[in-house]
Amino acid sequence: MSGFQQARIDLGLQLRQLRESAHLSGKDLAERLNWQPSKVSRIENARQTATEDDVVVWAQVVRAEPAVVDGLIQQAVGLVERQDSWRGRHKSGLAALQEDIRDLESRTRTFRAFEPGVVVGLLQTSEYARHIFAKVRRLYEATDDVDAAIRVRMQRQEILYDPARSFRFIIPESVLYYRLAPVDVMRGQIDRLLAVTTLPNVEFGVLPFTTPLPAALLNSFWIYNDALVAVPTRTKDILLRDPDDIAFYARAFEEFAEVASFREEARSVLVRAADDYAKQSVD
Repeated sequence: MSGFQQARIDLGLQLRQLRESAHLSGKDLAERLNWQPSKVSRIENARQTATEDDVVVWAQVVRAEPAVVDGLIQQAVGLVERQDSWRGRHKSGLAALQEDIRDLESRTRTFRAFEPGVVVGLLQTSEYARHIFAKVRRLYEATDDVDAAIRVRMQRQEILYDPARSFRFIIPESVLYYRLAPVDVMRGQIDRLLAVTTLPNVEFGVLPFTTPLPAALLNSFWIYNDALVAVPTRTKDILLRDPDDIAFYARAFEEFAEVASFREEARSVLVRAADDYAKQSVD
């Protein structure tokens, strides 16, 4: 068991003990926090990482002592900020990882994402996601819960239809051609991207093959509000909160945005890719 997962188990156990000492059921606590009951269960059973905010409101409801709360907050901050082992996280399950991401997204109003190697998760079709998760499961020897992970990923996408949130996505044109799934799945995925470009709160940008680039396309990154940058690598999920780091990635995103194609130009790139796949299907 990874150190990260053990730390998550320890925190969940302490939170459960506080709840039980307050004579509250998981359902009671969830109602008072305006959470889904499943969230309480996931945190207590180490299937989701409790954030600092989660710990604070949990402690308020159960009337925990200030010294206890401070210790729990330190544990939660340590879990969120550490450079965590992806192998360890995937050992806890693909669906659990998706739940963690959904919880972070629920606290975000402004999203900026750059993905150079795969279609952004919030924009994936279930069929495309199935092929991605299957590859992730093999690579990280994760638990076999692909169907559950797909369900959570599809649920995550409901956030796109919240007009109070804004989304800016950029991918290179090459992502449209990476054969991470069969031709018919790739065609369906491109149709999905075409539909997303019509959402008023979503800016979808493509870096065409012929566009001069301001920098090499080294890695993906997500900027959540102006408070956090997530930079996934193959072995570490790096979470950055330092203002200088956030400003650096924000500048990098804007440089890509300046040369990316949006709206009708982006749709033209998507239609061209869809036509290429249609020709392959005929052949």
